[in-house]
Amino acid sequence: MPDGAARDSARYEEDKGLAASGDAETRRRLAARAGVRPEILYYLAEDPKAEVRRAIATNLETPVQADLILARDADDEVRCGLAEKIARLMPELDAEAQQEIRAVALEVLETLARDQLTRVRKLIAEAVKDVARAPAGVVDRVVKRLAGDSEIEVAGPVLEHSPLLAEEDLLAIIESAAGQGALAAIARRSGLGGAVSEAIVGRTIRADGRLSGDAQVITDLLANPSAQIREQTLDRIVEAAPEQAPWHGPLVRRPALPARAVRRIAGFVAELLLNELQARDDLDPETAKAVAKTVQDRIAGEKGPDKPRRPSGRDRAKEMHEAGKLDEDALSQALLSGERSFVAAGLALLASLPMAVVDKIVESKSAKGVTSLVWKAGLDMRFALQAQIRLAGIAPNATLNARNGTSFPLSEKDMRWQLEFFGA
Repeated sequence: MPDGAARDSARYEEDKGLAASGDAETRRRLAARAGVRPEILYYLAEDPKAEVRRAIATNLETPVQADLILARDADDEVRCGLAEKIARLMPELDAEAQQEIRAVALEVLETLARDQLTRVRKLIAEAVKDVARAPAGVVDRVVKRLAGDSEIEVAGPVLEHSPLLAEEDLLAIIESAAGQGALAAIARRSGLGGAVSEAIVGRTIRADGRLSGDAQVITDLLANPSAQIREQTLDRIVEAAPEQAPWHGPLVRRPALPARAVRRIAGFVAELLLNELQARDDLDPETAKAVAKTVQDRIAGEKGPDKPRRPSGRDRAKEMHEAGKLDEDALSQALLSGERSFVAAGLALLASLPMAVVDKIVESKSAKGVTSLVWKAGLDMRFALQAQIRLAGIAPNATLNARNGTSFPLSEKDMRWQLEFFGA
């Protein structure tokens, strides 16, 4: 027998003797050592002393079959040690190595992902959150499980960072009544798609503009420059924004703000943010002029305690109409600010209807009547929906919604009949 083989054989016999030693410290040192044969490490995985099993759990040379035993160990520190080892190894696995993960190795990961100890699950979540490629089994049985964990410290890292979660996975999590912490983590994801952003807003802002969730979720979404936010979704945020000061800064700083949104935002943000909004270099001339006018109006309005009394809503609507400045943007801002008398008067002027008729329609809480009034005023169906909720106080589940996304749901004949019914 060659000398090298003889030495290996002798070392193996010596290690077997150490593994059978009655001294726990001797076995612990053996369990932690490099170069020990796999079968000896496997044997030590069921050692009666927890300190020996902990050493096995953290040994990088421990065979995966032993890891599976340790993943079910009764000692919390043994399982934590194993999770820490896997967390260290995961970033080093290249795509090829990941594809070769055997069933038993996947079972180790899944077992740890189900562990009752939050610390263990968190370690595995941190380990998988940056893995870009993995077998389907890892995604379905480990990553998705962690993403749906009830503890946000476990689910958060995966929801915010894991590229293994597809858009449909994120939408399913949002629809499953995920907690606000989960929504906020998703809102911070890099490259978030428009459909996911819309789902987040839908879970956080009710149809009537009131919050049904944590305002911080929307703050995180707006502050994420890589998140795609569709214009209709942004409109919904802007409608609820006047009373949510933490949203104002992120709104003002959103890239590529639509002109419509800029004008609405200018109506409610603080002076400092208004100046920042005015300084944006992507405003078209007409929008820049409108923002500058808002700034001038704010400055002119600060005249101290003896400044003249603000005109009534109806008077202001009349003045703006005569000046040719009463349009949908002005009415939308007033609607957001709760200036119902201004909006009602503005609709009467734009629709060329008596104020008494408009008041009758609004007081009736008729969805068809309000929609017909907005149509007669020359405004769009998006405004009609908000007028039903914010002006007439119609419950969101009782509103008349658009047809094909933006079209009025009633025929012109029906809308004329509605107006005649109210005395127009």
